[in-house]
Amino acid sequence: MSDFTAQSTPEPREYDAGFGDYFALLKPRVMSLVVFTALVGILVAPGGISPMVGFTAILFIALGAGASGALNMWYDADIDAVMKRTAKRPVPSGRVPAGEALTLGLWLSALSVVMLGLATNWVAAALLAFTIFFYAVVYSMWLKRSTPWNIVIGGAAGSFPPMIGWAAVTGDVSLASVLMFGLIFMWTPPHFWALALFMKGDYHKAEVPMLTVTHGRRETRRQILIYTVLLVPVALGLVLTEVAGPVYLVTAVVMNALFLKGAYDIWKREEAAAEADNYAVERRVFKFSLLYLFLHFGALLLDAVWRLI
Repeated sequence: MSDFTAQSTPEPREYDAGFGDYFALLKPRVMSLVVFTALVGILVAPGGISPMVGFTAILFIALGAGASGALNMWYDADIDAVMKRTAKRPVPSGRVPAGEALTLGLWLSALSVVMLGLATNWVAAALLAFTIFFYAVVYSMWLKRSTPWNIVIGGAAGSFPPMIGWAAVTGDVSLASVLMFGLIFMWTPPHFWALALFMKGDYHKAEVPMLTVTHGRRETRRQILIYTVLLVPVALGLVLTEVAGPVYLVTAVVMNALFLKGAYDIWKREEAAAEADNYAVERRVFKFSLLYLFLHFGALLLDAVWRLI
């Protein structure tokens, strides 16, 4: 065991965990984004499915996301314990034993994949299984601790839900579902790097090789701008598919212009100015990035409703 692990792993405590503690293992805030984007994937897919099957699909996609969260918290307990942002999570705080988090994650993984396959089709189930594996093993156990590009590659795990939702309806993968995947995938790096700029102490203490730690803050600002520029054609590319209409077009043009402006503002900032105002611009862009993704998928949903009227 490394010195870091030995020093950081929390001492076990006697604690009667409640339902809220186990629910927190599932990362409900992350799950809400998964549910929303998967729901959009289901509703914009051609053909449609019955409300009951759709509800069942969303339920097990959500459980699969929760399984990923529990496995991540089990493995990352040593890192989480020394980061201010994560120290109060159920495992590092001692409220839930690490073994119980692992058991819950494995059982929910198996349950969600099998039930999604039985309720919809095995293409959707296979995509869900791969998503869980990618997040728990490829990202959490390998990428997060080994490369500053952990967020870039690991972002794929959070990008699959709309593709899974689409596959639950159609049984296949299409250009539209790939572009919905790409929208989240390209959005993830500037979103998380903006966070890393003003949460700098956490990643240094935990020795996580975030880009801010390995390449410096100036390079991180440059990469935020580069990835935001690369995000724009992916977002606008959805306009060329059958799922996007006028609402999405207007939303994408406005939101991408604003996101580009925010990324440019971050890039041109000097670190001294950022520290002086407590990273006000970086915090604003981070918050805007959440709205950015929500409005893009919300616009796809509104266009789907528009086509039904």
